[in-house]
Amino acid sequence: MILSPEIFKKYPIVAAQSTRLGGVSESFYTSMNLGMSVNDAKENVIKNRELFFGALGIELQQLVISKQVHGNNVYVANAPVITEGYDALITNKPNVFLAISIADCTPVLIYDTKNKAVAGIHAGWKGTVAEIVKHTLQKMKQEYGTNGADCKAYIGACISYDSFEVGEEVAQHFDPAFKKFDEQKQKWFVDLKSVNKKQLLDFGVLPQNIEISPYCTVKDERLFFSHRRDKGLSGRMMVVIGLASDKGL
Repeated sequence: MILSPEIFKKYPIVAAQSTRLGGVSESFYTSMNLGMSVNDAKENVIKNRELFFGALGIELQQLVISKQVHGNNVYVANAPVITEGYDALITNKPNVFLAISIADCTPVLIYDTKNKAVAGIHAGWKGTVAEIVKHTLQKMKQEYGTNGADCKAYIGACISYDSFEVGEEVAQHFDPAFKKFDEQKQKWFVDLKSVNKKQLLDFGVLPQNIEISPYCTVKDERLFFSHRRDKGLSGRMMVVIGLASDKGL
């Protein structure tokens, strides 16, 4: 099963989010594990990637993948590559597809409709606090002339407000508008989707041009892996975005 953002449907791009369904992995990684960083068999991960990306018409050698580090560095991709140290990827090159790995963190996809550029972002809580979405959009403006009013954005399935339970050491980094305190549990809850949406809005992306997935990776166990729910014994999903030259670019 593949999630296809409605916001991008009429544009000449490929954009999707994987679920845990339809792959060949077993045990904790059943079944569409796309992550090489977990203890799954490499051949299973490769097969799963072939299944997922193949269904989208993407070959593995067309991907840009970074080993993510929960920072806010942005990689400008002019060709497919495997790199490390970047949690955001941008490109304006057709047939270069940006792949982001997730298992509870917030995935954000952006398409600049005027300048024909795309971004894939991995926004965990640390990256969100470090304003990775803001940094990515600023980098797109620097590289491609991107303006918020020209952008469409998708905030994908991730851990939801009601499931992201944190201590004071994490909660202190977030504005009161995006957190709440549960007196019974003596814990804070943080709304990562809304914080990242605000970064989009602050750059000038219009509210009607932002789609937010209703899914929660923790609650929707049938559909998603969750690092938190499964106490680290889980696979990884991916989001991908790229310009497809055979669609009229």
